[in-house]
Amino acid sequence: MDKKPYNPGAPRPINNGPRPQQSGRRDPRQQKQAPNNINEHIRAREVRLVGDNVTPGIYTIQQARGIADELDLDLVEISPNAEPPVCKILDYQKYLYQQKKKAKEIKAKAAKVVVKEIRFGPQTDDHDYNFKLKHAVGFLQEGSKVKAYVFFKGRSILFKEQGEVLLLRFANDLEDYGKVEQMPILEGKRMTIMISPKKK
Repeated sequence: MDKKPYNPGAPRPINNGPRPQQSGRRDPRQQKQAPNNINEHIRAREVRLVGDNVTPGIYTIQQARGIADELDLDLVEISPNAEPPVCKILDYQKYLYQQKKKAKEIKAKAAKVVVKEIRFGPQTDDHDYNFKLKHAVGFLQEGSKVKAYVFFKGRSILFKEQGEVLLLRFANDLEDYGKVEQMPILEGKRMTIMISPKKK
């Protein structure tokens, strides 16, 4: 069999075969990116174990890792500053996924808050009032906040008390659908009230 000529510039073959791992342990390269210390990255000699699947108490780090191995789960340091550090045995990848999902749901709910504006004049008639009241009910039922305001043009600012009465009546008529988040407040030529939907 002919030998291949030696080429110092040629790349060396890399062995990408699987590394032997203990049961229940994640790849150490992935662990370094984890927000918690887990498995071999926990440096304490003793830890306090908590959780549903273990007998709570203080264990040596070797004992705690052994229990995690038997359960095919991860040893996770949840309170590193405690004495001794508090650890829990769980499926860490599943735990991270649930935390990420929960944060995403909270963010989505916060992003869905919509504010709908409804404008009145200081001397709005009953027909116009009821029309806008019906719209406000629909907005609150779909989960939007309602920002109602009376706009005072020119000398109509003299009727600001009338505008306040109108907004308080509006809030009272919506009490089955929403709650007042901000009482009527005069800002420049606008008197505004904020009503948020009631939780179902």
